[in-house]
Amino acid sequence: MARVGVITFLGSLDDRDALRAVSTVGGTPVPLWHGDTDLQGVDAILLPGGFSYGDHLRCGALARFAPIMGAVAEFAAAGGPVLGICNGFQILCEADLLPGILTPNHGQRFICRDVDLIVEAASPWIGNRPVGDTITVPVKHGDGAWFHPQEGLAELEANGQILLRYSEDINAAIAPPLPLLSPPSPDISAANISAANISADICLCVLPFTVHCRPLLLAAALAQQRH
Repeated sequence: MARVGVITFLGSLDDRDALRAVSTVGGTPVPLWHGDTDLQGVDAILLPGGFSYGDHLRCGALARFAPIMGAVAEFAAAGGPVLGICNGFQILCEADLLPGILTPNHGQRFICRDVDLIVEAASPWIGNRPVGDTITVPVKHGDGAWFHPQEGLAELEANGQILLRYSEDINAAIAPPLPLLSPPSPDISAANISAANISADICLCVLPFTVHCRPLLLAAALAQQRH
């Protein structure tokens, strides 16, 4: 039975839900504290949603310096599977474990509702669901506009690193976007990207709350512990 570590940062919100989700899919949940450096021999790591350090400076900008993040980086570099959900996505981007950065929603509104995600690439992270399949997952965030330079997006697409994409511009149904310095775009990037991973299916980040959506079964039981 795989041991999955769930990190609690100061301000984490969904760490208990994540621990429960790990148990639901048959794993052994292992609570990890942000101030520690010992990963306790876990087989996979999950960074849950929340408001780490009160979202000061930027979401995830302070959490990236937590002592445990050095161990997480080493774990990922060695091929260990890491899943970041919502604030976990923000933290891993700030820590340069994933490309891009999360910025405030275009329209400056908090979004909380179910969204449809379209599978863009087959991956064990999403149970090898067929390309074009649709997954409905709840989303709740205020800083979910993922930004990446346009010239880099094509490379991510070519490498199969974009796993899920929103089926719609989820900001459009809330309010017209306010003028911003960045190009007009939906809630998460100009390409509607909802989930991205680094090469070799090692690290995945998703903005919607997969721990609140049992059919997705916690990103396919953390990519089946990387096969």
